[in-house]
Amino acid sequence: MAALDWAMLAVYFAALIIIGVQTMRRIRTPDDFAVAGNRIIWPVFFGSLAASFLGGGASLGNAGTVFQDGYVYMFAFFAFAIQTLLVGAFVAPRLKRYPGAHTVGDVMEHHYGRAARLLTGVLSLALCAGILGAQALAIGTVVNATIDLPTVPSILVGMGVVILYSTFGGAWAVIQTDMLQFVFLGVFLPVTLIIGVNRAGGADALLARIPDLHTSFLGDYSLTAFLGIFLAFLLGETLVPPYTQRTFSTPDSAHARKGFVISGIFAFGFFFVTASIGVVALALFPDVKPDLALPTVVMNLVPVGIVGLVVAALLAVVMSTASSYLNSTAVVFVKDIYQPFVNPGLTAGRRLWLERALSLVVGAAATVFAVSVPSIVDALLYSYALWAPTVIIPLLAAVLFGARSKPAALAAIVGGALVTAVWTWVLDEPYGVTGLMAGVAANALIFLLVLAFPRTPKLAEVA
Repeated sequence: MAALDWAMLAVYFAALIIIGVQTMRRIRTPDDFAVAGNRIIWPVFFGSLAASFLGGGASLGNAGTVFQDGYVYMFAFFAFAIQTLLVGAFVAPRLKRYPGAHTVGDVMEHHYGRAARLLTGVLSLALCAGILGAQALAIGTVVNATIDLPTVPSILVGMGVVILYSTFGGAWAVIQTDMLQFVFLGVFLPVTLIIGVNRAGGADALLARIPDLHTSFLGDYSLTAFLGIFLAFLLGETLVPPYTQRTFSTPDSAHARKGFVISGIFAFGFFFVTASIGVVALALFPDVKPDLALPTVVMNLVPVGIVGLVVAALLAVVMSTASSYLNSTAVVFVKDIYQPFVNPGLTAGRRLWLERALSLVVGAAATVFAVSVPSIVDALLYSYALWAPTVIIPLLAAVLFGARSKPAALAAIVGGALVTAVWTWVLDEPYGVTGLMAGVAANALIFLLVLAFPRTPKLAEVA
C-alpha cells in the first residue's frame, strides 16, 4: 500500500482506540456497559445492528463462497435478511416488555426458571466464542491479504484493537465504533464493486466470463443442501445475545421495530454487493483462495488513496461484529452464570470490573479458536449448530405466546443438543440432512409434545 493508504488506515485505528478510551467516562454502571443505558434511538440502533451482523461471514465468507459455488450461496444468505425482517416485525418490539433485561437468559428465566437461564447462558457463551472466533479469523485474513502480515500476527493485531476499545468503553464504545464502521462499509464496499464491474468490462461482460451454474438459483447444490444452509442462516443467529442486547438498549418498542426492519432491508443489498465482488474476483483472479476473493479485488483494482479506506471498510465489517460478540460474552457470563449461581451478592462496581476483565480473557480464547478452523464460513456454521437447535424454539414461544412450561423448555434444549450432536458426529449427517436441521426438528417436536402431554400427577400426590 502507498504511504497515503497507510495513513488512512492508521487514522482509522486511532479513531477506534480514542472512541474506546473517551467513552470510558460514560461507563458508570453495569447498565451502561451492557445496554448503553437504554438510550439508543432507532437510527443509531439500525447502524449499530447492521454493522454488528454484517461481519466476516457476510463479507469475506459470502464473497469467497459465491466465488467458489455461485450466487446460490447468496440466495441462502438472504435467509438472514428475512429473519431480521421477521424479528423486527414480530419479536423485537415484544422484547421491550422485559424491563431491566440485558440478556436472553433474563427472558428465559422469566418464563422457564433458573435452570433454563443457566443452560441458555452456557450456550450463549459457546455461540459467542465461536462467532467471535470466526470474526478473529476474518480479521487475520484481511490484514494478511492487505498488509501482508502472517495470519497469526494479523489476528493478534486486529483483535488487540477490538479488545482494547471494547474493554474500556463497553456497549457505548461498541455502538459508537459501529456507527463509524457502518459508514465505511456502507460507502466503500459498493464503490469497490462498481470499480470491479467496470474493470471487467461491464455487467454483461462480467457474467459472460463466469460459469452458467454460478448464476443459477441452486447452482450445483441439491435442494436438501440448499435448505440446510438456508435454515442455518434463518435460525443460526436469530436473537443471539448481541442482537438481543442491542434491542434492550433501545428506549421503546417502536425504536426496536424500526431498527430491525431497516437493518433487514439493508442486508439484502449488502449481501448482493459482497457476493458480486466474489463474482468479480472469479472473473479477474480465478486462481486465488476463496476467502481471499474480496481482499484480492481491493488490493488489485482500487486506486491508490482509496485502498486504505476500503481496507478500513473491510476491517470495519469484521471488527464491529467481533466487538459486539466480545461485549455480549462478558455480559452473559456475569449476568447469566456468575452472579445468579456463584456470587449473588456481587456489587455493581465489582460486576463492571469483572465484565471488563472477561473481555480480555474471551478475546484471547477467540484468537485460539480462529487459528484452528478451516474457514470463516465453517466457523460460523459450527457455531450456529449450538444455538438454533436448542434455544430458538423455547425463546420464540416465550416471547410470542407467553409459554411458561419449564419441563418443555429444558427437555427441548437438552434433546435438541443431543440430536444435533449424534446426527452430526455419530451418524455423520445421513441423507444429506444437516445436524442443525435434525436438531431444530427434534427441539420443536420435543417442546410441543411436552406442552401437549404434560406429566400427569400421581393419585397419591393429588390426594
